[in-house]
Amino acid sequence: MRGKPNVDDAQSPEWPSDWMRAVLGLLTLQALEPGPSYGYAIIADLEANGMGSVKGGTLYPLLTRYEAAGLVAVEWRPGTTGPGRKYFSLTPLGHNELERMRADWSLFARRTSDYLDSTKMRKEVRS
Repeated sequence: MRGKPNVDDAQSPEWPSDWMRAVLGLLTLQALEPGPSYGYAIIADLEANGMGSVKGGTLYPLLTRYEAAGLVAVEWRPGTTGPGRKYFSLTPLGHNELERMRADWSLFARRTSDYLDSTKMRKEVRS
């Protein structure tokens, strides 16, 4: 896992589902950047980093689409004490897509914040 969430974020709210749908693809690729992982570990990583709970029924179809698009590779690893697991890893195309999506997200987030701030300032000026 990537690490502990910021203390200020320890009580993160459940994010609106439309927000999570919009960003889950990017977050999933980010979770795979350090190396191969399996679905439950990806879900746990996202939750530990303040992103809330993601259901397997949401994550696994996304991973399947990413596999079909060539963004992730899948490897079945047998379990030592239980059933095996599917491990997902970024392909070179997946790494490129992650970089592209990061840049796009940064620009979008910055413009969104700027717009929200400017709208707030316009309201304060009118008051």
